[in-house]
Amino acid sequence: MKQSSKDMHQQAYERMKEYKQTVASDPYRLHYHVMPPVGLLNDPNGFVYYKNQYHLFYQWNPFAAEHGAKFWGHYISDDLVHWKVAPIALAPDEWYDKNGCYSGSAVVHEDKMYVFYTGNVKDTDGNRESYQCLAISEDGIHFEKKGPVIHVPDGYTAHFRDPKVFCENNHWYMVLGAQTEAETGEAVMYTSLDLENWSFQGTLAGSGHHGLGDFGYMWECPDLFSLDGKDILLVCPQGLDPEGFKYQNVFQSGYFAGKFDDDSGAFQHGEFVELDRGFDFYAPQTTEDAKGRRLLFGWMGNAEEDGATQPTVKHEWIHAMTLPRELEWKDGRLLQHPVEELRKLREDEVKHEDVVVVGQDVKLEGVAGNVFELELKVKEWNAAWLNLQIGDSRIQYDQSSETFTFERRSFSEERSLESRHCVLKELTSVRIFKDTSSVEIFINGGKEVFSSRVFDGADANEVAFSADRDGKVVLDVRKWNVKRVTDY
Repeated sequence: MKQSSKDMHQQAYERMKEYKQTVASDPYRLHYHVMPPVGLLNDPNGFVYYKNQYHLFYQWNPFAAEHGAKFWGHYISDDLVHWKVAPIALAPDEWYDKNGCYSGSAVVHEDKMYVFYTGNVKDTDGNRESYQCLAISEDGIHFEKKGPVIHVPDGYTAHFRDPKVFCENNHWYMVLGAQTEAETGEAVMYTSLDLENWSFQGTLAGSGHHGLGDFGYMWECPDLFSLDGKDILLVCPQGLDPEGFKYQNVFQSGYFAGKFDDDSGAFQHGEFVELDRGFDFYAPQTTEDAKGRRLLFGWMGNAEEDGATQPTVKHEWIHAMTLPRELEWKDGRLLQHPVEELRKLREDEVKHEDVVVVGQDVKLEGVAGNVFELELKVKEWNAAWLNLQIGDSRIQYDQSSETFTFERRSFSEERSLESRHCVLKELTSVRIFKDTSSVEIFINGGKEVFSSRVFDGADANEVAFSADRDGKVVLDVRKWNVKRVTDY
């Protein structure tokens, strides 16, 4: 018997209420990141600026801290920092989305919000069907489903999803993640004049196109936008083999930069560049706000990982969003900056100038804790390496090998050490956001970023610097506590 939308919403709200104290009692609950009120959160969806507010939707299973039939949860903010829980936007309650309202996007047209998402359907044997669906809202809160507007075209499998819609020269465009029947990954393009009738334009980018070669069996969560004179395609390829420091996670997130011809639909681009070097970053989505900024949220998790090993599961929740970031195209690469609004959360500033690091364990007064922002500027470098210990995690820059490393304890019972790396010619600055069970590291003004979840011991609050005995590093250090803004 089919459940009504009202019943599904009510069950989700009852579960939020039932487990509110269980969730809130978790010491790993974050202080200034978007998290699920209960259950599992994954991809950011429908990130849009509408009627003077930021709307962030997300993939949500309210009934368990594991993957299942997805709802669209919903948060609203005036400033990208303070978020309030809004009513559920979409529930899997129709024949075309009964096994999940999967990822998608939102645009504003004639003062209405148009939401596009993938309806996921499975039969009793597990065979999948997918539909690109539309829902419309006149207030950003209540949504009227219009049903499917796109069916899977010939030549593609049912892994056809994650519509991202944008407007260019008075035409609407939609990019979608896809898998061909030959099991190669692509981003494909549709166009429309009215947001309801869509025309298939073919492949935008993918394996075997524009000299790319074999590049994964499925592409997810595409996003195409222009930034500072460059066209950027974000995409998440699945099935890439590791290459040195690259492609170390289960699935990858990155971008191609090039030129999109909106007349022909062609996209000439360069090589794929990973957006984030940490353990936990996937499915990023962007929007442009009233200030003209290109803003990004990512899911601080990764697809098909063993989430059950994370300790938050016993408190009936799992995963979070990254901090919101502003994107910039500069000197041939995409830079990521924490949005300026985060500065309003700073308090209790501690400043140490001309800190000399020689040898082991330099600790600074007032520089410790597990919820803070830390900013380092390198004033003098005459060392082989510099270490920064934060709780149970370690950050290292090795000048001799030009390698930046982040190391954490794994979530498994063995608690073995695991690391991620990138090549870095020099180290000039590091900005670190620690929030109980997350670390986001912005290096050299956002040229490289590492985002990861960390689950340190209860007393692992120390911050210590060290360098090789024969070397010396001089730093300016600023540290702030960060106000708690989450109350859901």
